[in-house]
Amino acid sequence: MKSLSSISKLFVLLAMVGSLTMTSCVSKKKYRAFETQQNELHASLQKKLTDCNTEQDGLRKSIAAKDTELATQKSQLTAKDGQIKNLEDQIDYLKKTNTNLLDRMSDLSIVSKSGAESIKMSLDAINEQSKHIKDLTGQIQRKDSLNLSLVMNLKRSLADVNDEDVTIEVKKGVVYISLSDKLLFKSGSAVINSSAENVLGKVAKVINDHNGLDVLIEGHTDNVPISTDCIKDNWDLSAKRATSVARLLQTKYTVDPNRMIAGGSGEYKPKADNATETGRKVNRRTEIIITPKLDQFFDLLTPAQK
Repeated sequence: MKSLSSISKLFVLLAMVGSLTMTSCVSKKKYRAFETQQNELHASLQKKLTDCNTEQDGLRKSIAAKDTELATQKSQLTAKDGQIKNLEDQIDYLKKTNTNLLDRMSDLSIVSKSGAESIKMSLDAINEQSKHIKDLTGQIQRKDSLNLSLVMNLKRSLADVNDEDVTIEVKKGVVYISLSDKLLFKSGSAVINSSAENVLGKVAKVINDHNGLDVLIEGHTDNVPISTDCIKDNWDLSAKRATSVARLLQTKYTVDPNRMIAGGSGEYKPKADNATETGRKVNRRTEIIITPKLDQFFDLLTPAQK
């Protein structure tokens, strides 16, 4: 009996040891699983932090580019202010000359009849020139204000479009909207991508809101030769692309065709060096140029004839 009791105790002891061993194994497994989850969570959070930092750097670069662009616009406005100041100085000079001539005419007793007529004609010419300068000054101010308004409206409308696909700038007194071929067309094609129609619709709205301006659409390519059954060369491709844009603006967005001119420049007006892929990418573009009506512009430059 005593021997049986010892054996029973031994079995109980072995059972307890086995139970403890199994419990220890289970605890280690759970710990390792928990540790793996922690490592995965840490890696996920670290990746999200890296992505956030990358996005933040991109936003900073975009803000810096916008600041540079605004500085350029301010510099251009300052230059225009200088031109206006120069015109105003000319007006002041003409007024003084006018006053001197009037003083001379005050004593016609010493001026011959023919001399008096000559002075009167000079005064009339000076008055006409002064009026013309004032008109030019006013037109320059209105045009600059309109260009600034156009640029701001376009940038606001196209704020969600990648800066590499759309650029807006003022050159030589007119507004240029440059659209990349990647945005508008497939390679070697003049058919507009459906995804680009939304962008052209936003441009069309601004154009329709300023119906006193003309629209010139120019297609441009790089210098890589192209020849297909439908397209003869780069010049042909650039012209077809410009016409496609003009036709879409007319038919889908009701831009008056009488306001539009479409043409192609092929590879002959590059913005960058065609020797590099980056340069060729920049050169493949379609430009929408918003200008004052040319007939009104030339009428303004020509003084009225009597």
